[in-house]
Amino acid sequence: MSEKKIAPFSLDFNLITGMCDSGKAKPTRRFVSNMVKQFNDTAAAEEIVKNGDQPIYDFYELDQIPETGGDLKFGTSIVFPGKVGDEYFMTKGHFHTLLDTGEVYFCLSGQGAMLMETPEGEVSLIEMKPGEAVYVPPRWAHRSINTGKEKLVTFFVFRADAGHDYGTIEQKGYRKLVVERDGKPTMIDNPRWDA
Repeated sequence: MSEKKIAPFSLDFNLITGMCDSGKAKPTRRFVSNMVKQFNDTAAAEEIVKNGDQPIYDFYELDQIPETGGDLKFGTSIVFPGKVGDEYFMTKGHFHTLLDTGEVYFCLSGQGAMLMETPEGEVSLIEMKPGEAVYVPPRWAHRSINTGKEKLVTFFVFRADAGHDYGTIEQKGYRKLVVERDGKPTMIDNPRWDA
């Protein structure tokens, strides 16, 4: 079986919006309706959906890069500002299918946090701000959370054959939530976490 060969190339990403202005990478958009059960306050999420739904985040990723161990997938993630109840807008979050895969996120604009946890229960919350990179080690599920009033824009890179395991998070949730308390982001126990 011959492997797909790819030629060197460059790709534009707007440093403020995260968009691929040339159109060479197409966005995928997730709405509140796609993530109702991911939020602790499902009634608040259902109310948002009933009143017209809202986008939570977009991501741009190149499909044309082959999913082989020697290649790298990369793109941008744009998390919109907002909350469901007192919980900030966030990405779905995932483990990698190849669990021993790390990932790097570089914050281009906005402010937020990266919530991470291992299958064994270690939890980490790292602030994200422009000009700083967050390293997600192998075996850590991760989700970007917008704790600010502007879009949180990050650039990400990971091993192309790593895959995404969204199902574990959809089924069990994260052990912790990031919510607003007294005007500030605070990490609390997830009362609905399914051990």
